[in-house]
Amino acid sequence: MSEVRDYLEMSFRSIECFSNDGKLDAKELGDILAIAEKDGVIDQNEIRVLRNIISKIRPHEVDDAMKIKLEEISEKINIRG
Repeated sequence: MSEVRDYLEMSFRSIECFSNDGKLDAKELGDILAIAEKDGVIDQNEIRVLRNIISKIRPHEVDDAMKIKLEEISEKINIRG
């Protein structure tokens, strides 16, 4: 069985999102999370990429929708890793 490389797709998607307007919104972050979840497991590479993406979000960009999405991701990756 070949290695799942969803984390690469997640990285490329985040680059597209950030390069579009310089920031990431809750929908875009949700789309990236969906890539990680499509096989039913968020693996360590995907967690690493999610944490890296989240670290690039500036505090003034966090609106209510983003806050909810960040809390959702935090719960999911803390349970798994």
